[in-house]
Amino acid sequence: MKVLHTMIRVVDLDKSIKFYSEVLGMKVLDRFENEEYRYSLVFVGYEGQDAGSTIELTYNWDTDQYDQGNAWGHIAIGCEDIYAACERIEQLGGNITRAPGPMKGGVTHIAFVKDPDGYSIELIQSSK
Repeated sequence: MKVLHTMIRVVDLDKSIKFYSEVLGMKVLDRFENEEYRYSLVFVGYEGQDAGSTIELTYNWDTDQYDQGNAWGHIAIGCEDIYAACERIEQLGGNITRAPGPMKGGVTHIAFVKDPDGYSIELIQSSK
């Protein structure tokens, strides 16, 4: 077994696609529109769906707000240089909510950014 994708609901599909592709450097891998049930699914990721996990952006056409609840954590993305990534994210208008640096009580360097819908994304420095 393997993790296939993580699904999040978004209120502005174009804005979310722009964030995940332009700010985080993912590619749109697949898109599905369902007119009868009024929703769109867009899969974004760094590799093809057969090769790695993806994020499913679910856009329900008639919904303009969601409550993320208090059980939501974050999506984690490995990154070769989180310092350069955060600098690029800020230049592109991204919202860094935790500057890059060592995690409390540890040595791994992490940072956090929020997507347009407020979902937390953790950037984790890859081991070299």
